[in-house]
Amino acid sequence: QVQLVESGGGLVQAGGSLRLSCVASGRPFSMYAMGWFRQAPGKEREFVGCINKSGSSTYYADSVKGRFTISRDNVKNTVYLQMNSLKPEDTAVYYCAATLLYELAYRDRSYNDWGQGTQVTVSS
Repeated sequence: QVQLVESGGGLVQAGGSLRLSCVASGRPFSMYAMGWFRQAPGKEREFVGCINKSGSSTYYADSVKGRFTISRDNVKNTVYLQMNSLKPEDTAVYYCAATLLYELAYRDRSYNDWGQGTQVTVSS
């Protein structure tokens, strides 16, 4: 099991940027592929993007492709979500998640461990 703690959320105007961080502790971070998900009020949790264990590959939801970038630092045990050109519809609680079994995964059931989430609010 790995423990995950997200940070970096906040309030930003439309068109602005935020960078979320997710720090892992417990088992070796490089054993895990990582994903980012989000959940807006009254909506189901949705996939944002993911990165493989080495950081060499990423995959994004169409809704964020070209605006969001995921990266990781296996020395710092941290995965990042750089969010640019933010829109009001990006408002949600953002969660990072970890999986041992997959390199890239877009289904939330593929992930075993989850952080507590960080709120991102984009004003128009």
